[in-house]
Amino acid sequence: MDDLVARFRQGDETAIREVITRYSGPVTTVVRSVLGSSDLVADGVQQTFVKAWRSSQQFQGDDLAPWLYAIARRTSIDLLRHERRPTIGGHEADVEIAIEATGLDEVWQRHEIRRALDELPEAERDVVRLSHLVGLTHPQIAEHLGIAVGTVKSRSARAHKRLAAALRHLEPGANRTDVPSVMSVEERP
Repeated sequence: MDDLVARFRQGDETAIREVITRYSGPVTTVVRSVLGSSDLVADGVQQTFVKAWRSSQQFQGDDLAPWLYAIARRTSIDLLRHERRPTIGGHEADVEIAIEATGLDEVWQRHEIRRALDELPEAERDVVRLSHLVGLTHPQIAEHLGIAVGTVKSRSARAHKRLAAALRHLEPGANRTDVPSVMSVEERP
């Protein structure tokens, strides 16, 4: 029996390194034959040697090659099965899409809009939120809030007037350093 095999069985680190050095080429060939030119080849080779190392004490025989090749083949088949398995819930396989980064200007505009909405009086903010974010109609908002439709319309008009004044600095060509407050718009009865 080869001294390398005996040392490998005992978990000797130098023997494990020697086994990897000696057999990594043939193991890669076995993995590639199952997986093709997949991105998973390196994972298959690594998992093969990890599995071999973990079960080195159970190895029976004098030649590591057939044993390693069998582990490589089974590991590669498992990887292939795992890759081909549909996603949870039977959805289609993942598709990569390009995501455009949000620019600083857009982030600032969103912040300003959020700030202006937060500064609205609560009654007006509720009407705007229910109308624009929830998508309710004026009669639905009136029913939801327990107020008259006319009250919803007047609150909506006041809120939009305040928002227009508070967000005027976002218009093209506006001076962005002058940021008015929503509360600076005159209160109307």
